[in-house]
Amino acid sequence: MTDRYAPLRQVARDLDVEAVALVPGATFTRVMGQSFGTNERPLVVIVPVDGAPAAIVPQLELQSWALTGFEGEVFDWRDQTGYTGAFEALARAMPLRSLAVEGQVMRVFVHHALARAHPGLRLVDAETQIAGLRLHKTEEEVAALLRANEISEAALGEVLDGVRIGQTEAEIRARLIAALFAHGAEGNAFGPIVLAADNSARAHGHARADYALQDGDALLVDFGAVWGGLNADITRTFFVGHATDEAREVYDLVRRANAVGHEVTKAGATAHDVDDAVMQVLEASPYADHIGSKTGHGLGRDVHEAPYIMRGNHQVLEPGMVFTNEPSLLIAGRFGVRIEDDLLVTEGGNRSLTSFPRDLRVVG
Repeated sequence: MTDRYAPLRQVARDLDVEAVALVPGATFTRVMGQSFGTNERPLVVIVPVDGAPAAIVPQLELQSWALTGFEGEVFDWRDQTGYTGAFEALARAMPLRSLAVEGQVMRVFVHHALARAHPGLRLVDAETQIAGLRLHKTEEEVAALLRANEISEAALGEVLDGVRIGQTEAEIRARLIAALFAHGAEGNAFGPIVLAADNSARAHGHARADYALQDGDALLVDFGAVWGGLNADITRTFFVGHATDEAREVYDLVRRANAVGHEVTKAGATAHDVDDAVMQVLEASPYADHIGSKTGHGLGRDVHEAPYIMRGNHQVLEPGMVFTNEPSLLIAGRFGVRIEDDLLVTEGGNRSLTSFPRDLRVVG
């Protein structure tokens, strides 16, 4: 029988610690097969190098917990009595001197509870190693990513058909959210970003309810559906009414940089190689001072995860990795352009999970 905790046990061995702790988040969901939210109630799974795991679970979650098929001892607790006793009981059953944790996921109060129950406990930040277990997507995860992209694209196409001069960013955003759910989304990968005119030059601006679209505005839409627990992350930039000559020039540069990202992505290349090739297109242009950010980031159960596609990151790309290809030029106070696709690294190169047209489009 396959040990679903084997990769975590290997992380512990590699880091010379006695166990790994998982708390609700992307890796937890992948390993346990069920998703749990984070709130004031700690839920922790401890996976030792050898032997059965153990878990601290709020009593009110026990029915949902049963769906995980957990193989180890469970220490449950109630709001009325608090969780301290559960941590102490786990420490008696599994005394620990060293423990690897996800530094970007574990909350401080959970860390304190573990430290109080295990005096002298050495905690090791294993964020890179634990998150790295999700680098290679399974066939099921790739299928979910593709479906999330399809839902996103269907919703975007529907919304664009209704864009008109005079509408606000907030109105378009609301219609996009409704369309995502109407087309089958389980949720939003993040709060959809709908930005027009000068607002489109803000990397992560907020939709305005007091600005009406005008002729010639850029309209940037950055969003994604969640399906099967996996996230799409797509950006397209459009122009309302018409596109000026400068807008067309900037758009063409970003489009060419995006195309280079597609061309150079393949197994054996590094994240540095991809970013360097994409950035060279933008750096050779008159708009080099307006480059928005690195080429992209890994994508999966988290919207931002490894591999990070940036110069200096010499991580070798391997089949099954997924990341965004999203070059941008952001001209502060005027407009911005970003084109973003989700790429799956394959044996022979890559597959774009995003198929929404990348040619310049005028709407409204």
